[in-house]
Amino acid sequence: MSEEKEGMSEEKHIVNRPWDTCREVPVVHDEQTPWKVIKLLKFVTLCVVTLMVFGLAICSKTSLLLLITLSSNAMHTVPADHKPLTLLCVGCTVVTPSILLLFKSLWKACFKTSKIPARATSVFVLFIDILVALGSAVLLIVVMPSLDIITNVMLLNSIALLSAVFQVAAQCSARERKRFLLPPISAFVLILLGHVLFLLSVRLDEKSGEIVLWSGVAVVATVLVSLNWWENYVSLFSSSRNSIGTSLGILHGFFYRLSEDLKHSQNIQHIMSSLMRIMVTAVVLGAFVPLSGREWTLLATVPVDVKKVLLTLTVVQLVSSALCHWFAVAACKMHAVRRSFLLPMYLASLAVLVLFVSPVMVSFQNHRTDNKLTHNFTFTNYCNDTVRVWNRDLQGGWYQLLVLDTTHTLCGRDLTQVTEMVLLGGSALAWWLGLLLSTIYISSLKLQRIQRTEQLFVRRMYEGAFLEQSMLLNTRFEIKTTGTRKLYNFTESVTVFVCATMWHENFDEMMKIIISLFRLDRYRPKMAPNTSDVSFECHVYFDDAFKDVPGSKGRHVNEYAEDLVEVIKEVYSIFTQVSGRLFTFKPPIPGQRLLRTPYGGRLEVTMPMGNSLVVHFKDKHLVRHKKRWSQVMYMYYHLGWRLTTKYWMSGRNMNELKKQMQKEKQNTYILALDGDTDFQPSAVMVLVDRLRQYPRVGAACGRIHPTGTGPMVWFQKFEYAMGHWLQKTAEHVLGSVLCSPGCFSLYRAAALMDDNVMKTYTSKSTEAIHYIRNDQGEDRWLCLLILRQGWRVEYNSASDAYTNAPEGFKEFYNQRRRWIPSTMANTVELLGSAFLTSTRNPSISRLYIFYQLMTMVTSILGPATMCIMIAVLPAAIYLALCFKLKSDTLITIAAVMSVAYSILMLALPMILIDTMMTEDTILSPSSLFSISLVVICIVTGLMHPQEFHLLGYGVIYLLSAPSAYLLLMIYSMTNMNNISWGTRESMPFSGAERTAPTDWIMQLQTVSEEMSLHEHTLDTEEEEFWKELQKKYLEPLAEDKEKQMKITESLRELRNKVSFLFFFANALWLVAAFILQFINLKIPIPKLNLTIMEHTGDYIHIDPVAFMSLISFALLIAIQFLTMLYHR
Repeated sequence: MSEEKEGMSEEKHIVNRPWDTCREVPVVHDEQTPWKVIKLLKFVTLCVVTLMVFGLAICSKTSLLLLITLSSNAMHTVPADHKPLTLLCVGCTVVTPSILLLFKSLWKACFKTSKIPARATSVFVLFIDILVALGSAVLLIVVMPSLDIITNVMLLNSIALLSAVFQVAAQCSARERKRFLLPPISAFVLILLGHVLFLLSVRLDEKSGEIVLWSGVAVVATVLVSLNWWENYVSLFSSSRNSIGTSLGILHGFFYRLSEDLKHSQNIQHIMSSLMRIMVTAVVLGAFVPLSGREWTLLATVPVDVKKVLLTLTVVQLVSSALCHWFAVAACKMHAVRRSFLLPMYLASLAVLVLFVSPVMVSFQNHRTDNKLTHNFTFTNYCNDTVRVWNRDLQGGWYQLLVLDTTHTLCGRDLTQVTEMVLLGGSALAWWLGLLLSTIYISSLKLQRIQRTEQLFVRRMYEGAFLEQSMLLNTRFEIKTTGTRKLYNFTESVTVFVCATMWHENFDEMMKIIISLFRLDRYRPKMAPNTSDVSFECHVYFDDAFKDVPGSKGRHVNEYAEDLVEVIKEVYSIFTQVSGRLFTFKPPIPGQRLLRTPYGGRLEVTMPMGNSLVVHFKDKHLVRHKKRWSQVMYMYYHLGWRLTTKYWMSGRNMNELKKQMQKEKQNTYILALDGDTDFQPSAVMVLVDRLRQYPRVGAACGRIHPTGTGPMVWFQKFEYAMGHWLQKTAEHVLGSVLCSPGCFSLYRAAALMDDNVMKTYTSKSTEAIHYIRNDQGEDRWLCLLILRQGWRVEYNSASDAYTNAPEGFKEFYNQRRRWIPSTMANTVELLGSAFLTSTRNPSISRLYIFYQLMTMVTSILGPATMCIMIAVLPAAIYLALCFKLKSDTLITIAAVMSVAYSILMLALPMILIDTMMTEDTILSPSSLFSISLVVICIVTGLMHPQEFHLLGYGVIYLLSAPSAYLLLMIYSMTNMNNISWGTRESMPFSGAERTAPTDWIMQLQTVSEEMSLHEHTLDTEEEEFWKELQKKYLEPLAEDKEKQMKITESLRELRNKVSFLFFFANALWLVAAFILQFINLKIPIPKLNLTIMEHTGDYIHIDPVAFMSLISFALLIAIQFLTMLYHR
């Protein structure tokens, strides 16, 4: 350290002097939570979501009922010849959710591994789907056009009949027959009562005629539709198959097999179900039109104004249904189930009823007032004398005509008959109360902090024609018990081992990671009763921490290790400071422990809130150094020794131990960190919640933010932003993330301890490719091993972590010299084992492998594409120099060339504008691509509003594109045989000379004056474990010069082979482009007039190779952009 640093350190040792009260402490940036603003935003958001759910539900229901009303033969707003189009629009509202489900299931089946369902499962599910689709189509297309508007509004609430029956059966199978049975039984009775009152009201009407028949069909159809939500209860029946008598054992066994089969074959089954429902609806619609005396050929004769009205109503219904479903799911995930989901859904039917009846009554009263009619002029007189005549004349605007048609539906009822109106109103009220009681269980649902959609709703899609009913009945049902059982058992506590690897971090970088660890301690105190859900234990694995000191009997820790102890002491003081009176003594730091270990030494610190912080000082003479071996060290220590050994020592039943051990492996996580990572506890909790919610997720990573200053950091800020916004989200949505970065990732113990993961990770590098793939890209290789075992790796953008980025050009190039070849090596390994990985991992599909292949090819041909844009000769010269000159010289040349290329790139926008003006259009491929790229970047930034300012660094990124995609690629590929780390290679300042203590124990005790360190002895059994681990996996590799020469030669041969293939592919791409230019082969593209979008007669001629590059890159960007929108 510098003399100034040394003097400042000495001043910090002076404590408790009243004349020396000024302090120098680092700033601890805790999360600033503006609670008042957050509460206000939460209240406003909830109000907006509630209004959107309520308003969109009303729009969906109103537009559907208007379409059904217009399709009636008795209505004259749409003439009889135009009714087929109206019925077709109604059919579209019925099948659209099935079409959406079909596309979604096809997407999942293509990008995920899907199994074919068993024959019995398919037959049973398809039979139910046929009944449901038949009931929906008959009810909406055939029956409801013949009924009045009040009946149509409230009749849809009666589709909860069988759900109430299923709830009673589920509660009885669980032997819960007390108060929990009352709501579903009451719902069943009320819905049946509604049907009886409805049929009686129809029978009392002397003018009913064939309406009696249609009413009976309507009741049957609603019963068929109520089968739709059987999946909500089948798992409950199967789970309780042993709780009742054996007479139903066969049935429960069938339900169990059915439930298990559907879990693994859901995508294929949904594809078949969607197609079946679409076909049944099409058959009913196609048969009903000719049977009702109409012809499909009349579709061509529909006037434009009628088409506009019908299509507008259809679009409103479809869009409002989809948006209402989205906002309803959002309301549930915001834990606003009662206020923003239940209440709007319950009130939607009543609001629609008021919305239809109010204009009718207002029109009736206005007519009676305008014509000075007496109170003896009843609604029946209004229908007979005015409505039918006016409606037949078709006078007035569309709104007035729709009101008249709505009124006309009520004219079939004798509203003067009190008995009939009481029966009709009673049936409507009974249906509504029945729906309410059959879904009242939703109000008591217990939601987790991060709730999965499939845990909230059973079916993937809503039913557009029964929007609010389908959303309510689709909400997952739980069996009510008198105990404290919850819907999902996530109450088990988890253990997180926080493991940071250090090497040559400076004082400030160490301060960041140690402050972050102490934040965790404060966030989850060890002894606090309300924080037992997650427990943390922090470990720092300090690589190459020892050195030899002349004249000393033992080895000493180096200056980096001394700095770390100093940092821990300072941070401990900061987190125990208590503001009070003017003069207060600093509370003394409790004594901590030092231990000698077979791998070097250990410092054990008990943090202020009781959690442990253990620093493992590694001696490279005793154990292998470098990051991968530190990871092997902590994996076997925490997962092998501490987790597994205690079960081996126990003498309990083997099956019980295996089950308990597997459970603990699922609930034990390792948080991998770098020595300069800065994070908040909330970022960790987001990843913890992710792994708790998704049992098959083996690892999860967050959003990494590079920190620092200067142009190189600005370049990386934009690069990291676009990489996470687009590339990471695309991998997350399409398949699985391929790299969970080692600077901030959470791993599940069960995934790490799986076959061919942790054991394979300990393999020594014996071939040249191993040094590049395994040692240079250890985090990507570990994720590849996890993926091969069927686990999923995910990305969570809500988890933010900050790490130092290279600020110098040399450091940046050396870092990427490691990353680029290792990334390609691991990607090639994935592509080479594509069949095995896609077979074992349901998240990895053939299409996802093809997407990765496209990405790989685009990356390989990047230099050639860049050469086509600018110049070939400078790149060729630099390529030749890369095989002759040293790395430092090559980086200096690359820096000079990067500046020249940046100046050249400044002219690119002007060239593009000049091309647009010359071609007199912006509709050329290059112009469209450039404009689209800018729009995509802006929209992507708007979708990440807190990081929108990072788009400003895009200018630096654009100017540096030749350096990043051309020079850096050349440098990385030609120097892949250099397997040195390349960063943090410098040694610290030694500072002032000190008297050498006897060994590292005395050294640290001398350095840490305010924090007393006491030597302790390591447990005998643990010491034996470390010796065995050291001997088996961590024994330092012997220095064999002959072997090192062979490795160096093999790395050089690998470099030559890979570089030849890499640059030969780029050369072929360039030669193809030049040959096509030489023979003047161009692709003619019609030139369009921007104003009228018509062909001007001219053509734009573009190069085929450039066009192919443009199309492939644009396709990748489009895929990533769409997946980003889906992810957000």
